[in-house]
Amino acid sequence: MTKRFIIAIILLALIGGGLVGFNKFREGMIAQFLANRPVAALPVETVLAEAATWQPALNAIGTINAAQGVELTVEAAGIVRAINFAANQDVAEGDTLLQLDDEVQRADRDASRSQLDLARAQLDREQALQSRGVASDARTDETRAAFDAATAQLARSEAVIAQRRLIAPFDGTIGLPRVDRGTYVSPGTIIATLQDLETMRVDFNLPEQVLPSLRIGQQISARIDGDTRSFTGEVTGVDPRIDPGSRMVAVRGNIDNSDRVLTPGQFARLRIALPPEDGVITLPQTAVSISLYGDFVYVVRMVEDDPDTLEARQVFVTLGRRDGARVEITEGLSEGDRVVSSGQNRLNNRSVVSLAETTAPDVTE
Repeated sequence: MTKRFIIAIILLALIGGGLVGFNKFREGMIAQFLANRPVAALPVETVLAEAATWQPALNAIGTINAAQGVELTVEAAGIVRAINFAANQDVAEGDTLLQLDDEVQRADRDASRSQLDLARAQLDREQALQSRGVASDARTDETRAAFDAATAQLARSEAVIAQRRLIAPFDGTIGLPRVDRGTYVSPGTIIATLQDLETMRVDFNLPEQVLPSLRIGQQISARIDGDTRSFTGEVTGVDPRIDPGSRMVAVRGNIDNSDRVLTPGQFARLRIALPPEDGVITLPQTAVSISLYGDFVYVVRMVEDDPDTLEARQVFVTLGRRDGARVEITEGLSEGDRVVSSGQNRLNNRSVVSLAETTAPDVTE
């Protein structure tokens, strides 16, 4: 019984040892096969880090307004007798847009005119008598005062009649009429809006740090959501006071709108061009990877002991200003470095790579 037990143990030991030896032999052969197998290169697209002319810019968002825009109101109360405009009509400065009932005021003006004629006749008679030495100076002075009072009363009557008309204060496009004929209106009632759409005004804010870079006359480029065109203008004003609450400075610019594309109240994305700078290294923003340890790029370099093989080296960089799809690199790269711009999500440090047939486009917008 004992002999059989010993033989079974020996057989189990031989079988177990054989299995362990076979597994070690297999693992060794697999490792040897993989060690001799060439590593597959990952295709990537690259761009060259070149020092070029950089056009810095300030970016902001703002609101489009008409260069001149008002809500038209009347100065006096009364009943609307005539509306002399239609919606979206172009009007000229001085045009009569609305007429209130002025029959009573015209009657007062006629009475004032008659009183002025009488006062003028009396003054002429008194002056004739005074020239012959018949009338006294005091009497002549009283007559002249009455004439001046009648003149002033007529001017007042004319002014009251003028208040019964709504006059266009400048050339522009008028909006929807908000009253109808026969409506009783009072001072302050909004009749319509008038906008000068030939030139638009854009108001926006920038951080106080950029105040030294702002100048009157700087070029502005504006874009509107839903429109691919770019509208140009210039800076016309910079508020000399910084808002202590937001630490922002208010800026205003004018944009030509002769084609009537822009509308007051629109949201605009603005770009203010600054003087160009030479020798600045920039990359497409897609070439930069973000991590908890910092911003980095992959630079393609030759393997030291194998010049025919390329590998991707992870290089940490310091980013500067951004403009559109490009970003300035202030530290970490040298001119001429070949940087991976597409396909870096598959890479690790020292991954073997191959250059794709086409390089990434140089996107500037």
